[in-house]
Amino acid sequence: MNCQETARLDKWLWASRIFKTRSIAAEACKNGRVTKDGVTMKPSRMVKVGEVISVRKPPITYSFKILNAIENRVGAKLVPEVYENVTDPKQYELLEMSRISGFIDRQKGTGRPTKKDRREIEAFVEPAMFGWDEDDDEMFDDEE
Repeated sequence: MNCQETARLDKWLWASRIFKTRSIAAEACKNGRVTKDGVTMKPSRMVKVGEVISVRKPPITYSFKILNAIENRVGAKLVPEVYENVTDPKQYELLEMSRISGFIDRQKGTGRPTKKDRREIEAFVEPAMFGWDEDDDEMFDDEE
């Protein structure tokens, strides 16, 4: 891993494995999800060692301190040499709360009915419950 003084922001975000592709990193910058001290940053901005950038990936905002300005992608084992995660612990609490309140670990019986549930509902709600008889269906057949 070659050490540089500066690197393009979009390349650094991709090289440090914060985003899967460079185009996704550039798009995040353009949409205002990457900031430094509350100011949005363009993808072409040069970042330096020691800067702290914030990346908003809903529902939380991650903060990273740049330890090494790189533009070439590194292996996952080398990521600790590239940046230090200085994200506020309260952000991780938000992530856990959204995980609990979301669809993950949903209790049985909540949400959309299963196929079995639908069949049981259809068996329970028969046409006879609404005053329909088979004789009524014959009445409509005569009109044709």
